Amino acid sequence: MLASLTDSKNLTHPKYRADIDGLRAFAVLSVVGFHAFPTAVPGGFVGVDIFFVISGFLISSIIFENLKKSSFSFSEFYSRRIRRIFPALLLVLLSCLAVGWFTLLADEYRQLGKHIAGGAGFISNLVLWRESGYFDLDAETKPLLHLWSLGIEEQFYIFWPLILWFLSKRSYSLGKATFIFATASLLLNVVLVHFKQIATFYTPPTRFWELLLGSMLAYLLIERRDIFHKMSLKSANLMSWSGCLLIALAILTIKSTTAFPGWWALLPTVGAVLFIAGGQDAWPNRWIFSNPVAVWFGLISFPLYLWHWPLLSFARIVEGGVPALETRVTLIGVSILLAWLTYRLFEIPLRFGSHRRGKAIGLFLLMAMTGISGFVIYKYDGLEFRDAEQTIRYEGDIGHVSFFKYMTSNYFQCSSKDLLKDAFSWEGIVECFQSHKDGPIDIAIVGDSHAEHLFIGLAEAMPGKNVLFSIKASNPYYGNDDFREIYKFVMTEKSIKKVILSAWWSRRRVDVPANSSFKAELLDTATKLAAAGKDVFIVDDVPNFSFDPKRCKYSRILSHVDNQCVEESGYFSRQYDTYIHDFEQIEKTSPRIKVVRVRQYLCGVENCSMEKDGKVLYRDNNHLNIPGSKYVGMRLLHDYPDLGI
Repeated sequence: MLASLTDSKNLTHPKYRADIDGLRAFAVLSVVGFHAFPTAVPGGFVGVDIFFVISGFLISSIIFENLKKSSFSFSEFYSRRIRRIFPALLLVLLSCLAVGWFTLLADEYRQLGKHIAGGAGFISNLVLWRESGYFDLDAETKPLLHLWSLGIEEQFYIFWPLILWFLSKRSYSLGKATFIFATASLLLNVVLVHFKQIATFYTPPTRFWELLLGSMLAYLLIERRDIFHKMSLKSANLMSWSGCLLIALAILTIKSTTAFPGWWALLPTVGAVLFIAGGQDAWPNRWIFSNPVAVWFGLISFPLYLWHWPLLSFARIVEGGVPALETRVTLIGVSILLAWLTYRLFEIPLRFGSHRRGKAIGLFLLMAMTGISGFVIYKYDGLEFRDAEQTIRYEGDIGHVSFFKYMTSNYFQCSSKDLLKDAFSWEGIVECFQSHKDGPIDIAIVGDSHAEHLFIGLAEAMPGKNVLFSIKASNPYYGNDDFREIYKFVMTEKSIKKVILSAWWSRRRVDVPANSSFKAELLDTATKLAAAGKDVFIVDDVPNFSFDPKRCKYSRILSHVDNQCVEESGYFSRQYDTYIHDFEQIEKTSPRIKVVRVRQYLCGVENCSMEKDGKVLYRDNNHLNIPGSKYVGMRLLHDYPDLGI
């Protein structure tokens, strides 16, 4: 029998390599740098992809070697994984629960409970996939966001040993199988990344190829060991330096706006493969990555990865905005200290020593109880009896969930089957609503979530009109594949007389592909709509703020930040000025095109405010909530009556 289901002490492991710990150090410090100082280390998030390669290489080395010797033990393999991962993870999860109890509002604690359950069950990547994108601003207020990568790795650890064991029992070539799986996963990633980026980022089928690259290298080192033994030191140096160059290029050239992973992920992953393949005697491996400081950071890399993001995220939540530079630097220092203490006081004692099976069982049960606790918190709406906040003086819902619930409770999915079909994405979110269930559509709102947050207000300001909105989370231009069906419907539907274009323009202007032009794309869209007989209204955008509305409405326990609803208007004006002049020029091209200005409703000469008449009008730092949508909708119809004629 190739694999024993009983515990065994004969499970062999690859020889320790200090340079791989040094590579771990580089990877984790890159991620930490990106999270703490994103403008200084714009591509640092690719450190996670380097981790994937390392994990795939080390885990597959164990599996291939022991399957070859007929000594592989599932029980010992998973027992070791539990003792390696659970101590630090449990400490971080329980700490987040404790800190969240005193600092988070009910809806935030509810979300944390869900993420605790997802983290304990190693499905964080799937939970986050259903919520939003990794680079959304909301991501900054999710203390366990970073556990998505641990979910990918653990899912790989569960399925990959079983697949290899099954194939080895049937005498299939494990090397060929690894290559086939890796190629299929890579191609799926490349195909889907441009129109299902969130799913591609978070789901195992489009991420496993990165770990499988490490697996292929492990197979070659075991089955084709002679090739590497014959490799000259000059060749090893060239291979290692080439890997370092690819990794450096990835960090310097890949941005959060890049269609990632896609082909871009080959830079850090192939770089990591070349570095490891160069061997521990290659010059960079021996003299740079094997130095004591690098190795020390490599040894604490896992707890450091776990600690740094919750500290930064809780600071952002408590302060209601991006923490000051001094705060971020201090928190990184604290996370390094906590990582070292976790490694010395928890990891080493629980990972090694006697009673290993008992430790694994105890850790597993404790993780299960932690996950159940998180689910209970989620199920009971964040335990609202906690006294974690004091309402100040402003009314108004500020939640994303209640905004969407209001939409689904008061309005209707699009009646057009083709449009509704197009409005469904892998993320499972309906992105097409209309204000009346039946009858012809009068007005269409098209854009991103900044079109969505206008819908409620405009629909209620014009009860006699059937208002439709359809959005996609990408640039809302006629030539965009996501929007092609939407515009086709709007242009051919004769009942639609008015079309409102709204988006987070300052961000969309940056996201336009390099071979395109923001002004040209928008002009093309507006003129095509006008030529189809539609009156086109381009909404300039509401102001966005550097802080969230909870800082305006609540005073948190443990928070020393003053209640604030107002920000100097220059913060928004600097972004506003990048696109408003383009709008004004586009407006002059046709009498059917008009610029609609909503900034004036929330900004004065000196300040912009997210509060009016005693109500908070925002649900985050750039989206209107329900009262905000109603307020803006009422003002729009008053100042631009031709919107509803």
